Amino acid sequence: MADTTDTVTDLADLGTIAGNTTAGADATDGAVPAPPRGGPPAPIREQELDAQGRAYATGRRKDAVARVWIRPGNGTVTVNGRDQAVYFARPTLRLVINQPFQVAEREGQYDVVCTVKGGGLSGQAGAVKHGIAQALSKFEPALRSMVKTAGFLTRDPRVVERKKYGRAKARRSFQFSKR
Repeated sequence: MADTTDTVTDLADLGTIAGNTTAGADATDGAVPAPPRGGPPAPIREQELDAQGRAYATGRRKDAVARVWIRPGNGTVTVNGRDQAVYFARPTLRLVINQPFQVAEREGQYDVVCTVKGGGLSGQAGAVKHGIAQALSKFEPALRSMVKTAGFLTRDPRVVERKKYGRAKARRSFQFSKR
């Protein structure tokens, strides 16, 4: 076994024995063909729907977790049984929720039903946005690249820093007293 040597040309010879030759020059000169630049295009995923024809996804942000279902409709968003304008009174939070639809150019085409738990309103709006983006990419897999380049499929990892002992907050010290 010690007297055998494995080289690239030996591997090319194995390819000819197996009948996997691509070109005569490639197999004999020992050069390995390079993969296409940028790699092959990403395969389109399959559509994932439940029995009612809805796409489901979970969104997370800070301490909030949102369970989101989307289906074709006229653009109504229901959060915990209430309309989005009632649940998220601030217009900036409603703007955050609608960002995935604006990027995908699908405003007013899907109904959203979601339940949110934990965190505050800002974290809950971010969780709903994350869930909508995930569900949209499951309902229409062709939109995944657009939503992903906008950064909506990635969970925002920023959370509140914990309080340290001997300090007033995470980093704030108690007021120094000279006397």
